[in-house]
Amino acid sequence: MSSKKYETFKEFYPFYLSEHSNKVCRLMHFIGTTLVLAILVYALASQQYKLLWFLPLAGYGFAWIGHFVFEKNKPASFKQPLFSFIGDWVMYAQIWTGKVKIF
Repeated sequence: MSSKKYETFKEFYPFYLSEHSNKVCRLMHFIGTTLVLAILVYALASQQYKLLWFLPLAGYGFAWIGHFVFEKNKPASFKQPLFSFIGDWVMYAQIWTGKVKIF
C-alpha cells in the first residue's frame, strides 16, 4: 500500500481502484455493500435496531476477506478511512453501471 497521503478524493480514487484490481476482491466488496444496504433497510423497516450492529461486520468483513485472501494487500481504509469509505460507494455504483467489472 502506498504511504502517500492523498489530499482529494479525485486524486485518491485511481489509487483505490488499483488496490482493487482482483475481480474476486471487487465481488467481495459488492456482496458486503449489498448486505449493508439490505440489513439497513430491514432493520429500519422492522424497527429491529439491534441489527444495525451487523453493518460493520457485513461491510468490512467481506471487504477485508477480499483484500487479505484474494487481493493480497492491506485495505486502503487502514490509512485513508474516509476516502476509502467514499471509494467503496463510488465503486459500488460503478459496478452497477458497468464501469467497474466483477465478472
